[in-house]
Amino acid sequence: MSRFVPRALMAPAVAVLVVWMLVPLLMTIYFSLINYNLLQPGEHSFAAWDNYLYFVTDPDFFPAVWQTLVFLSTVILFTVVPGILLGLLVNEPFPGRSIVRVLLISPFFVMPTVNALLWKHMMMNPVYGVLASVWKFFGLTPVDWLTDVPLLSIIIMVSWQWLPFACLIFMTALQSLDREQIEAARMDRASGVQRFYYLILPHLARPIAVVIMIEMIFLLSVFAEISITTSGGPGNESTNLTYLVYKQALVNFDVGVGSAGALFAVILANIVSVFLIRVVGKNLD
Repeated sequence: MSRFVPRALMAPAVAVLVVWMLVPLLMTIYFSLINYNLLQPGEHSFAAWDNYLYFVTDPDFFPAVWQTLVFLSTVILFTVVPGILLGLLVNEPFPGRSIVRVLLISPFFVMPTVNALLWKHMMMNPVYGVLASVWKFFGLTPVDWLTDVPLLSIIIMVSWQWLPFACLIFMTALQSLDREQIEAARMDRASGVQRFYYLILPHLARPIAVVIMIEMIFLLSVFAEISITTSGGPGNESTNLTYLVYKQALVNFDVGVGSAGALFAVILANIVSVFLIRVVGKNLD
């Protein structure tokens, strides 16, 4: 009886959660197995694996997968390494440190849509953008970022937003670092590089693993920055897997193929998540 009452009280919430998770997934599986085009809503013939085959053989598929992997690895590199350095910098006492910390983490609270518009119009515009003004100041020709280097532009936007998250995690982790060990290393004439490699970096191993895992999961679903700035172009140069699914489902009006692509993205995300959880688990042991 003592076990039944808590489980009975939790049952409604668990049931709602299960339904909330399973219904969209089951509908996606159903749509992926039928021919469902929004321009022909009356025809829902069984397609078997044709939608999956069509999605995988799409000329944009492998470029999208490759650009997704490049995007993930580069953003993680651009956030983890500077995040550690910034965390070390703001961990040291200096006048106005609290204000600097607040300003440092503020970009993380900017919505992705606002982030994309800010970089598109204020920073990367080749005519009146801040970066164009800097180029002109040094006598150089401004770069049309979103046309010449679209994928790099998306990477910069997303890295700018996720860098504060990494910095916040590392800054918090450094608060628990044993200062006596650092002082003892200084007294033993250990260099800054030696203190970082043998004391600080091992202490940050767990936070680094956690940051990589969380960022990897969320960055697989980046969409707003691409949609607002480059629309996956020019051509398919900035198309990731998420945007490719969007194009199949809502641009080409093919819900069946889009659902098959969504399931492929879910499988890829789960594979990456399981791998990263195991890596994190080893670091936490």
